Amino acid sequence: MEIKRLDHTRILMYSHDTFGLGHLRRCRAIAHSIVENYKGVSILIISGSQIAGAFDFKARVDFVKIPSVIKLYNGEYDSIGEYIDIEEILEMRKLIIQRTAEAFNPDIFIVDKEPMGLKGELEPTLEMFKKTKTQTILGLRDVMDSPELLKKEWAKQNMLEKIDDFYDAAWIYGPEHFWNPLEGLDVSESLQNKLKYVGFLERENQSIPSVEGYSLPEKYILVTAGGGGDGIAIMEQVLAAREHDPMLDYPIVMILGPFMKTENRDRLRLRASRLANVTVIDFESRMEVLMQNAVGLVGMCGYNTFCEVLSFDKKALFVPRTKPREEQYIRAKRATEIGLSAMLTPEEAAIPSVMAEALHNLPELKLPSESLAENDMAGLDNVCVEVQKISESKKSIAATVEKILKPQGA
Repeated sequence: MEIKRLDHTRILMYSHDTFGLGHLRRCRAIAHSIVENYKGVSILIISGSQIAGAFDFKARVDFVKIPSVIKLYNGEYDSIGEYIDIEEILEMRKLIIQRTAEAFNPDIFIVDKEPMGLKGELEPTLEMFKKTKTQTILGLRDVMDSPELLKKEWAKQNMLEKIDDFYDAAWIYGPEHFWNPLEGLDVSESLQNKLKYVGFLERENQSIPSVEGYSLPEKYILVTAGGGGDGIAIMEQVLAAREHDPMLDYPIVMILGPFMKTENRDRLRLRASRLANVTVIDFESRMEVLMQNAVGLVGMCGYNTFCEVLSFDKKALFVPRTKPREEQYIRAKRATEIGLSAMLTPEEAAIPSVMAEALHNLPELKLPSESLAENDMAGLDNVCVEVQKISESKKSIAATVEKILKPQGA
């Protein structure tokens, strides 16, 4: 896209970030694409990620860190600090978000995935924006969850009605033929008209210098589990396959993720040290560096990993999480159906011989590019076009109002 100017355009983004890295990384990719394509735009990301500061941000993109909370495996939330009550944390988050929104006074407010924010913390801010000229946008993943689980979760909060009431538009970060994230829900005609499929969010595919601090093989299979909070199983399944099959000796690079427990890291490192050609890395914020030289990937099929596989045209074997959400399973299953990747269920991957066979077959898979449809990866370009439309529309309205209010003969 040709670089254009959208002078004095302010965009506020919200990423609740209670588990993993997906929300922040998605917001960051969108923000970077916008500032690369438009001069004069300033973007501020509100993030609850514990490690937001570990990522680099381009000029004109900054973030405000709100207190972190953690999502427990039972679906409940808790504070990071032992001596701070979760209700106090939630109240602080709500107030910081609202005050930041008031001070920044954005032209566009983009919310990632959680329509009302964590525990409804965005509702006062969204209510405030209804009285301003700020355009409110909800960004939805290609897959949210199974229709049954999402319907049950959202029905308790009247979520569809609130989305229609508070949001001007909803962008779906995937192509329409891949999946409908609101499948099975009773979507009103009014809300249906606000939905726009923009396509998958493509990641940059450019020459990136090597990362210092570790030595990598020239070619390897990359094993990653995103943030790593629940990544121990897939790592152990790959190591078990290597232990089971001595012929499976292709170099492997494992990225544990910043949220993996220390005892799990230690256990994996010890086990990997007994095998040849296995490199273990704790965390790398620039996954693009490691993705480019990989001949294939083994992962859980989170949204960002999936987009990276498609963007870098890498063969992939996915072992999706199935609890507490079915999002990854649905995405991996659909991707397998249309020839973008291969998949094992967690139960299948737990059998060393089955995982070993899948790893042997990985280099023989088709490249994703052979099955992608035209414009499937146009998400970032389409988001930029939508931002430009909103910005130019607001300026046109402002100019018209100024002309009407300008005294005759002035």
